[in-house]
Parts: sequence; structure tokens; C-alpha cells
Amino acid sequence: MNKSGLIEILSKEVKLTKKQVEEIVDIIFNAMTQSLISGKRVEIRGFGSFVMRDYPSYIGRNPKTGEAIKVPPKKLPFFKVGKYLKERVDR
Repeated sequence: MNKSGLIEILSKEVKLTKKQVEEIVDIIFNAMTQSLISGKRVEIRGFGSFVMRDYPSYIGRNPKTGEAIKVPPKKLPFFKVGKYLKERVDR
């Protein structure tokens, strides 16, 4: 499922226009993004949680040339699946 599929399903469920639902989904995603940027955890009970993880720098290789490249440290969002979702998918 992608964002447009989610908007389609929600618009039918809640009887709102696709434009209204798109605005709501954008507000939710933006709030989640801002929370992660500010270092907070985003948890949706039964579904899972998102946290930011720090990854240190390392020496990588350019696949074309084999040249060693220093990869800078970075932060990436990480999703941990919730117990309820894990159990439902595992059935």
C-alpha cells in the first residue's frame, strides 16, 4: 500500500473527499516527521514505533572503481514492529 492507496481507503471509510483526507494524512506524517527530527519517539500502539538511530562513519568502497570512500555519520529512522501487528501477520 502507498500513500494514495491509504487516502483512497480512508476517503471511502470516513466519507470525506480525497483532498480532505490527503490534508489529514499530510498533517499526521508531518507531525511524525517533526517528532523524529526533534529526537522523540513515535509510537502507535499495536502497530509499532519509530525511533532515530545514529550510525557512525565508516570506510566504504565505490563499487565502480573500488576506491575507498569515507562515509559520514548519519541518523536514520528505524521501525520496530509492535506485538499485535507481528502476531496478526504471523498467523
